[in-house]
Amino acid sequence: MIVTRPTLKKTASQLLLAGMLGAVMGSPVLAQTMEAALGRAYSANPTLNAQRAAVRATNENVPQALSGYRPRITASADIGASITESDTPFNSQATGSPHSRNVSRLNPRGAGLQIDQNIFDGGKTRSSVSQAESQVLGARATLRNTEQNVLLDAATSYMNVLRDTAILNLNRNNVEVLEEQLRQTKDRFQVGEVTRTDVAQAEARLSSAQSQAILAESNLKTSIARFRQNVGTEPKQLAPGRPVENLLPKSLPAALNAALQGHPAIIAALHGVDAAELQVKVTEADLYPVLGVRGTVQQRYDNQFFGDNRASASAVATLTIPIYEGGQVYSRTRQAKETAGQRRIEVDTSRDTVRAAVVSAWGAHDAAKAQITAAQAQVQAAETALAGVREEAKVGQRTTLDVLNAQQELVSARSTLVTAQRDRVVASYAVLSAVGKLSADTLRLKAERYDSRKHYDQVKGLLWGTQTPDGR
Repeated sequence: MIVTRPTLKKTASQLLLAGMLGAVMGSPVLAQTMEAALGRAYSANPTLNAQRAAVRATNENVPQALSGYRPRITASADIGASITESDTPFNSQATGSPHSRNVSRLNPRGAGLQIDQNIFDGGKTRSSVSQAESQVLGARATLRNTEQNVLLDAATSYMNVLRDTAILNLNRNNVEVLEEQLRQTKDRFQVGEVTRTDVAQAEARLSSAQSQAILAESNLKTSIARFRQNVGTEPKQLAPGRPVENLLPKSLPAALNAALQGHPAIIAALHGVDAAELQVKVTEADLYPVLGVRGTVQQRYDNQFFGDNRASASAVATLTIPIYEGGQVYSRTRQAKETAGQRRIEVDTSRDTVRAAVVSAWGAHDAAKAQITAAQAQVQAAETALAGVREEAKVGQRTTLDVLNAQQELVSARSTLVTAQRDRVVASYAVLSAVGKLSADTLRLKAERYDSRKHYDQVKGLLWGTQTPDGR
């Protein structure tokens, strides 16, 4: 939790504390906590929701692959009209007419039903189903990794708002102190205790402090915008942020082991290898014979003459043996093997990336804790020094510049402490993310959990219907 030591000026302590606890101090009951902000990000962040939609889309690959085991049924119908005219010559002496003319009008029509059932396709359907299931598992792992990134971004933006609010209040308080210092310096100049140089130094330092306050305000606006982007609400009455060190591994080797065993980015890469290797089998299946059964039923009317009525049915076993297809399947098979090799290399890349992230986050966390200790000592020493310099300046042993420098050192020390405390909280979340454990379950967020398996179970066995499980 961000805390500070008391300062010589009461208002400075109050402003610093207000900045660390939130932009506006209100009732503690109404304060927005880190857990609430992360819970909202988990439920409403558009990046996370988009990835959930991607998982649902990937789930549909499984019923598509399973369709290879099922029959294909098609119906057909036709109707038309035909007119046939015939002119037959006759012996005019016998009939009295040189020829006979006939006109035939028919309405040929019919309907049919065809059923195709796959018996053997070289294992293509079996491999396609396994590939689709691997893609689903990989999408779930990617979703967990996206969840980690979203929660880390939300925690970072939360702490950035606290940090920048505290720094802004520090700078505003510094402006007030320097304004008072300038007023006192001008009064002393009027009675001849100091020179015009002392007044100019105080004016210059005040202008610099005003510039820093403007910059701090700009930084805070940027952090608020990031908070709105990641969390979905405006930051109001933020409660203190606390590190999650109780959830971290006890040592760096333990953190590395946990990350390499269970980080979702690595798991997603491994499922990508499985899907790529299965794609090789899917492609190779095009080189194998295909055995199936085709059944047809037809009913025809007025096909050749009026009143003609015919019904037919057949069941035929079909065997298709590919001989040569121009080399395309062979090329696609080699291409799939190279892609599988690429996916295996990407697993090593993911492991290296995760390992580097764990080491970096762990080092940043240790450094932040050490910086807090040093910054606290720096603040205490700067407060003591400022008090001493002010007393010495009253008796002429210190100059105005000495007082201004001591004041600036105290502001810098407080800013360093605030930044270090923010870094400690953010680094603890970064370590948890690098290990692969940053999730709503780990943090015990009060938000409804998204279960990606629910949609998978709903669509896996669907045989027909275009409506999604949620009614769209």
